[in-house]
Amino acid sequence: MKTNGVAKAALAVGLSATALAQTSCDKVLVPSYNLPVVAAGWQAQLIAGELTKPRSLQFDSSGALLVVESGKGITHHTLKDNGGTCISVSESKTLIDEKTLNHGIALSKDGKTLYASSASAVYAWDYDSKAGTVSGKREIVTNMSNNDLVTRTLLLSQKEDGYLLVSRGSADGNEAQAEVLTNGLSQIRAFDISNMTSSTKAYNYNEDGIVLGWGLRNSVGVGEHPITGGIYAVENSIDGVTRNGKDIHENNPGEELNFFGYLNGTKILPNQGGNFGYPKCFAVWDVSEIPDNDYNLKIGSQFAITEEENAKTVSGNQLTDETCASDYVSPRLTFPAHYAPMDIKFAPKGDVAYVTFRGSFDKTDPVGYRLSAISFDSVTGEPTVSAENSRDALQQHVMMNKDNSVCPDECFRPVGMALDSSERLWMTSDSTGEIYVLMKRKTEEENPTTTTTENGTIVTGTGTGSGSESSPSATGKGEDDDDDENAAGRLLGGGGGWETRALMWAGVVGVAGALALV
Repeated sequence: MKTNGVAKAALAVGLSATALAQTSCDKVLVPSYNLPVVAAGWQAQLIAGELTKPRSLQFDSSGALLVVESGKGITHHTLKDNGGTCISVSESKTLIDEKTLNHGIALSKDGKTLYASSASAVYAWDYDSKAGTVSGKREIVTNMSNNDLVTRTLLLSQKEDGYLLVSRGSADGNEAQAEVLTNGLSQIRAFDISNMTSSTKAYNYNEDGIVLGWGLRNSVGVGEHPITGGIYAVENSIDGVTRNGKDIHENNPGEELNFFGYLNGTKILPNQGGNFGYPKCFAVWDVSEIPDNDYNLKIGSQFAITEEENAKTVSGNQLTDETCASDYVSPRLTFPAHYAPMDIKFAPKGDVAYVTFRGSFDKTDPVGYRLSAISFDSVTGEPTVSAENSRDALQQHVMMNKDNSVCPDECFRPVGMALDSSERLWMTSDSTGEIYVLMKRKTEEENPTTTTTENGTIVTGTGTGSGSESSPSATGKGEDDDDDENAAGRLLGGGGGWETRALMWAGVVGVAGALALV
């Protein structure tokens, strides 16, 4: 009886759906790997592919999407927006042909100055959003060359005008250099660029700016809380760790969410300007793996990778678990080891932070490879979960790979994010050359920390696109799940792989509406 209702509903909307197909979401991209799993209350759609290692995203004042394609430059994409996730790229061009640009991008509040980074410098250009052109390239920050960890994340403060934050990682084989503040390694610094002109001398990263934090191996993602202005960063910790000769690398150390205070002059000590441990002290994730745990270490505690008598902390004390706790700043939250956090973006209300986890390479069973949500208190600008309860922080994985055992080769690997004026979340996958757009469905209760109990929606055009055992529907479920939602998807048809295909978008909406009545 119910199935007949679905069929009738599909027939009833068929004519209008066909009529709207060419003016709405008539072409849908489908990934070549298993369809990602989307959390309840969310909808996702793949809107761009075949890019060159897309990393960071920035919307300009005209609504165009700027993409840092690592090793290529910055590309400019004009979008056709039909509402919801039904968005396509109508025109693309290379905005800046600069192969050294690899990750960072930022745009001034007035939309007229564009910033981007290479491994060695931060650059600025005059930017015309209407024409989609740049001019007047100049250096803003220099002296950042590394032989490893070459991303230079940029964040232009929206709360304190004129401050540009630049994150710089460590150097391979020269970890000890990170223990010297004036070397400029493993740090996040803020630079006042408000009065810089084309003739102003560039800042020297090692000598200038405000040190927000150091002892940071590789804080790729940096974000600013939209209400309080608090600065947070997600930290990629080390691999291959041993503790007093025992291999503990499978589940330690944890990745980190660190807090660096504010840019308005309100110093939160020891966070602002403090040392966060690298390369001597790291955050515990799995306590059971830590040998010689005489200091009663807990999740998030700083532990020493060695307790040799000649090892010293940054303050000159003998290196122990106790001095790791006293001489360094512990993370605000700790994440599972090897998740590889790449970016952090706050929702406009400040009640949730989105974090991308690119995924592991130094673990027996692959982990990470997902986009997650962390609940925040919008008034205090703090995570709602305490540091010692960090295991409860990642309660919702907004989008994740169906089977991590085939990662990284057959998975999306999320990196950069951006929120548009409609609060849709855009996300890159650098390894697959793709961009996804995600949105919350307004009919669902908005609770960013609710544990996923059922799949959300990933728009595919349906059919066989995932290459999984059962063909995916418009909801990402298999055809073996013979329910009405899946039946509606099958009625709309589709193809697979990297093909584009016609999708009767209005038909999806119409069937969904009809289902609510049967």
